[in-house]
Amino acid sequence: MAAAVEVDYEKLLGFRVALREFEHWSERQARAAGLTPAQHQLLLSVRGSADPLGPSIREIADRLLLRHHSAVELIDRAASAGWVSRRADRDDARVMRVGLTAKGARVLGKLTSAHLEELRRLEALLRPVIGDRDGAAV
Repeated sequence: MAAAVEVDYEKLLGFRVALREFEHWSERQARAAGLTPAQHQLLLSVRGSADPLGPSIREIADRLLLRHHSAVELIDRAASAGWVSRRADRDDARVMRVGLTAKGARVLGKLTSAHLEELRRLEALLRPVIGDRDGAAV
């Protein structure tokens, strides 16, 4: 059993290293595309919203683990750069909805393609850590 525990620690370490490497890689990709990593996360949060009206600022703050005023500042900077737009909710004018601009959609599309390709590459590293569907290591 002790050997299995050591293997678990090695697997967990491998996963954590791969996760941090992916995060650093992702940050470099965002910067190369002209975005900050936080702006990239914002664009992904907007595009990934299931709400056809777009996410509210509160929803974005919750997803990005930000305080409301920090989300507003992030959205303001992204709007100034032309990545997102804001509009009042059609049912409640106090609620602001955020949408991608064409410019934001183009840059996010390129980043998403690169990220999905990188995740496919990492899948082989992660498979031994997470195991197969029955919970056994592959």
